[in-house]
Amino acid sequence: MNDGSPDSTEEDFAKVVGARLRALRKRRRLSLQAVEEKSGGRLRAVVVGSYERGDRVASIRRIAELAEFYGVPVDTLVSDGARSRIPTQEGKLVLDLDALRNAPPEAERLATFVASIQRQRNDFGSPVLTIRSEDISLAALLYEIPPAELREKLVAWGVLAASSA
Repeated sequence: MNDGSPDSTEEDFAKVVGARLRALRKRRRLSLQAVEEKSGGRLRAVVVGSYERGDRVASIRRIAELAEFYGVPVDTLVSDGARSRIPTQEGKLVLDLDALRNAPPEAERLATFVASIQRQRNDFGSPVLTIRSEDISLAALLYEIPPAELREKLVAWGVLAASSA
């Protein structure tokens, strides 16, 4: 019998989405009030707080609006992590340097960063370059996005060597 209260699946979903929302907000060093202000009042602090605590289940439309506000794909908030194409582990990645040279213009900052790593390591002979978790975090700062989102961009740009994808 459904008495209108959320079932445990909805509660679990709300808690997972809420934790992800809170992590995104904190990563951007925003208070709940700042979210309300930056959204022009569309995202009220009290409501976003209730989503973050898992007290309230956000609608799909609201989840999409929050994802857009934080600049992340919707599946960042709702996915179960089963996206096999995108590396989600926090370890190292192997970049295909030829693919990086032919990547979209948006990848230019990454190419400059990778060139500095090559100079630092005196590593110029290989068609691939392994970048560590710390390097990925630093490169993500160049784009002002979380490392996981940069990993998604690397997949989209097609710059990961076969052993990373």
